[in-house]
This record gives sequence, C-alpha cells and structure tokens, in this order.
Amino acid sequence: MRRLIVNADDFGLTTGVNRGIVESHQNGIVTSATLMACGSKFAHALSLAEDAPRLSVGCHVVLVDGVPALNATKIQSLITSSSSSASPSPVPRFRDSLMNFAMAATAGRIDESEIEAEIVAQVQKLQGAGVPVSHLDSHKHTHMFQAVLRGMLRAAKACGVHAIRNPFEPLVFASLGGMKRSFQLRMMSGFRRNFRKALDGAGVLAPDGCIGVAATGGLTEQTFRELIQKLPEGTWEFVSHPGYNDAELDQVKTRLRESRETELSILTSEATKEILQREQVQLISYREL
Repeated sequence: MRRLIVNADDFGLTTGVNRGIVESHQNGIVTSATLMACGSKFAHALSLAEDAPRLSVGCHVVLVDGVPALNATKIQSLITSSSSSASPSPVPRFRDSLMNFAMAATAGRIDESEIEAEIVAQVQKLQGAGVPVSHLDSHKHTHMFQAVLRGMLRAAKACGVHAIRNPFEPLVFASLGGMKRSFQLRMMSGFRRNFRKALDGAGVLAPDGCIGVAATGGLTEQTFRELIQKLPEGTWEFVSHPGYNDAELDQVKTRLRESRETELSILTSEATKEILQREQVQLISYREL
C-alpha cells in the first residue's frame, strides 16, 4: 500500500500564500498545512482554516529567517547578534542563513533548552488560538540537525503533539532538483539514521520520508508524475509550497515566487488527481497517520 500526505508549507506567510494553500486543499490534493506562528498573516490563515475543517493543521517551526515567539533574552543563542545589540528597540530575528545556523548547531553554540522553549512557544500560540496541532515540521528542515530534533521531540511531548515530518527524501529522487539540490539531498541523508533512532526512542510518529524536496522551486507536471510513479510502498509526505506571486510576496525574502503559482496549478489539476488514482496512491492527512 502507498499512502501520501500532501502538506503545504508557509501557511501564514502572506495572504496570497494562504489563499493558495486553502484552494489547493478545497479544489486539489493538499491534505495538511503547517502554520507559521509568527507569520505576518497568521490571523488571516486562522480565519481561512476555520472554513476548511478537513485541513489538518500543524506548526511550521521557524528557527531561521524569521522572528521568534519568545523574548530575545530567553533565546540568546538563537538570534543574531544585531538583534541583541544596543540599538533602539531592535527587532529580534533568527539567523537569516541556514548555513550559519547549521554551523552554530553542529558546533554546539545553540542551547537545546532554548530550542525547546521556542518551539513550545510557537506550538502553544497555535493551540491557544484554537488550532488542534496535528504535527510539526520546520522551516528549511532545521530539525534534521540533532540539536533541533531533540528539542523538537521534547516540545512535541510537552504540547501533546504526536507526529513530525521526516525530512529525508529517497536518493532515487535526488536528480530531480538539479546538481545543487542533489548535493544538498545527499548531504541531508547523512543525518537519516540518527533521525529515525531518535523518533523511535521518543515514540513520535513520522512518515517514511518526504518527496518533492529536491524539486522544490522547480516542480513540473512531468516531475510530479515521476515522483508518484516511483513512489515506494509505505507512507510518504509530499512537501509543497502553493500560493500567489503577488505584490505582498515581493516584500518577503524567499526564492519561491513564480513556482508557488505553478505548484498551485499542479496541485489542483485533474491530471494530478488522475495520476494518483491510476497509481492507486491513497491520500491521507497527518490526522490519519
């Protein structure tokens, strides 16, 4: 049996992204979405989610390229030095670069207790707004690093969340994203074994892995067909980023712009629904994991 969760990331980023996610759910194949607790359009996303009760909503944990839920004094190892400077009322921000975050995490310069506290704060913001948080994932897959994963697993237990994303994609799909993405995917795979061991020890559920990671930003109908046709047995998650490339998105630091509308079209097309039916792939949400 092959089961597939189709998750839309970045819920709460912009109104155009929010609308694209909900349309991809109501008119397409998206079954789950992950909401950014500190996204600028968090309230707008909440209002749309209320009208989409079948959409499984999780927390898109942000620890890089964003703003924290907690006061900067409580998470000093997570924010940039400029955020904690003596400048008048500095807005605390996480590191903008995933590479800088990775270097700090692997060097032990990030406090795991601060990671846990920040994730708990983000999850509880959703829960406090009435969202029954079904799962956790992370912006730019930071929880592939052990320091973040350990904090996330403790936070999940503390908040009563029983599932998280397994961010590792089978290497058979590595070539779909080009040379750079293929290299990144192979580098990520080095963390795979420890990730699964940590999940088993914590008793937290996760799919067998992700698909669509390498193709992020360059997804085509042909690529989607290949992913589904080559999908192994088991339960998998397709990582998607649908939305509208509007003026509001121009104000956001992201490489995913035109690709969001492309994904919206693919996720809602009849051809996409037909390939899933033909390949006998069952759509489920994180609530059904």
